Amino acid sequence: MITTESGLREVAYSLFLQSLGDCSVEQAFNHWVKREARAGKAFLTVGDDAIDLDCVRRIGVVVVGKAASAMLKALLPSLRGLTQCDLSGVVITNDEQPDLPPGFQFFVGGHPTPNQASFDGAEAVLALVRSLRSKAAMTDDSLCLFLISGGASAMMELPLDTRISLEDTVKFHRELVHCGGSIAEINCVRKHFSAVKGGRLALEAKGILSYSLLISDVPLGHLDALGSGPTLPDTSTVDQCKEILARYQLMERFPASVKQFFSSAQLVETPKPGYLVSKAVTLLSPDDLSAIVRQRAGDLGFYAVVDNACDDWNYKDAAEYLFRRLQELRRQHSRACLISSGEVTVELPEESDLRLGTGGRNQHFALYAATLLRSSDASVAVLSAGTDGIDGNSFAAGAVVDEKTLFGEERRLSQAQDALQRFDSGTFLEKAGLCIVIGVTGNNLRDLRILLSADC
Repeated sequence: MITTESGLREVAYSLFLQSLGDCSVEQAFNHWVKREARAGKAFLTVGDDAIDLDCVRRIGVVVVGKAASAMLKALLPSLRGLTQCDLSGVVITNDEQPDLPPGFQFFVGGHPTPNQASFDGAEAVLALVRSLRSKAAMTDDSLCLFLISGGASAMMELPLDTRISLEDTVKFHRELVHCGGSIAEINCVRKHFSAVKGGRLALEAKGILSYSLLISDVPLGHLDALGSGPTLPDTSTVDQCKEILARYQLMERFPASVKQFFSSAQLVETPKPGYLVSKAVTLLSPDDLSAIVRQRAGDLGFYAVVDNACDDWNYKDAAEYLFRRLQELRRQHSRACLISSGEVTVELPEESDLRLGTGGRNQHFALYAATLLRSSDASVAVLSAGTDGIDGNSFAAGAVVDEKTLFGEERRLSQAQDALQRFDSGTFLEKAGLCIVIGVTGNNLRDLRILLSADC
C-alpha cells in the first residue's frame, strides 16, 4: 500500500483506482446485454441484436479468462427463469470458483502457462459446443455465448497435434512469453499451435447462433489476439507465424515435439475473415479506461493526453519516449497528465525462470523510470500497473515512483540498477513502499501508465 505523504504519487494512484472502478464488468453488461420483455415475449438483447428467447431451447455458455467470474456473474441474471431452456456451460479461470448454476463445469486453468485443467477445460468446451451443434442441426434452436477475457490463451489450451504433451506445451508457452515479442506476435504463434484458438473454436460452433462477448486486453485493431482469438476469424497467417519463429529464434528453444509440429504439414491456415459468422461485442477495452482517466485528470486541472504509441515496445524505449512526451507537455502546461495503455516487453534470458526475482513488466518499467528522474523533475510521478491486479510473479499490480525515489542517493540508485539486472524490481519497490497492491480485480484491460507533472 502507498502510505507516504500526500503528493503526485497519491494522485496517480487515485486516478488509477477510481478509473478502474468506473470500468466495472457489471456496468458493461448492463449496457450491452439485457433481458427485456416485448409484447409479452422475452428477448435477450446483445449489442444491437434482439434474440427471441421463446424460440431458444438450449443455451451454452463458455467463459474463459481472468474476468471470467465477474462476466458470468453479470450475465446470469439475464438467463435465470428460462424454464423452457436447457442451460449448460464451462467456466475456465484462475480465480476462485464462482457460484455456478446446475449444468456448469469449472476448471482452474493455468496462467501464464497452461496446466492439466487448461487441457481438460478445452476438451469440455469442445464437447459442449459439439453437442449444441449436433442438436442445432436438427432443430435450429440453440444459442452459444462465448465470454472471453485476457488470460484465456493459457487457461484454455489443447495442441492441434494430440501427440504434444502438457509438459512440452508448458515449455512452448514459457518460451513464447519470454521471447520479447509483442502480444500480437506471441498470439499469432499460439493460434497456429492450438485446436481451440485462431477461430477454431468458432469453427466448431458453425451453424449455431453464437455471440462473443469480449473484455479486451489487446491493442486497438488486434481484437483477434484476445485470448488468441478462439472465436474470431484470424487475420494472421502461417507465413507470419514462421517469420516470428525465425526472428526470435524460437525453434531452437522449443521441445522436439513442438519443433516437429511447426515443421510439418499440420501447420495450416486458421479460419479467415468472411468465413466465420459468430458476432462479437466488445464490452470493455483499454481505450474505455484511458478515456475515463483523461476525463478524471482533466477534472483535477491537468492537461491530459492519451498516447499509446509505445504499446508493445521494449520497456526502456517506452519509458524514454514517454518522458520526452511529458517534457513537451510541461513546456506548455503547468499541470500535465500523460496516459498510455498497453504493455511493454521485458526480454528474459533463456531458462531465466531458474533465476527470476520478484516482479513483472509494470514494476520493471516503474523502477527503470525512477532511474531517469532528475532534480529538474521535482514534481513528476510515474505509475505503471496491471488492471487485473497482478504483475508478473508478484503480489502487486505495479508501482508508482517519483523524483524522490532514487535521486541524490547513489547507493539506492546502484541497488535499483542491480535489481533491474536481476529482474527483481518487485523486491526493491516493496521495501521502498512503492508497490500498488489491490488484489485480483476480476477485470483485465491491459496495463496502464500514468505520468503526472505539476509546477511547485
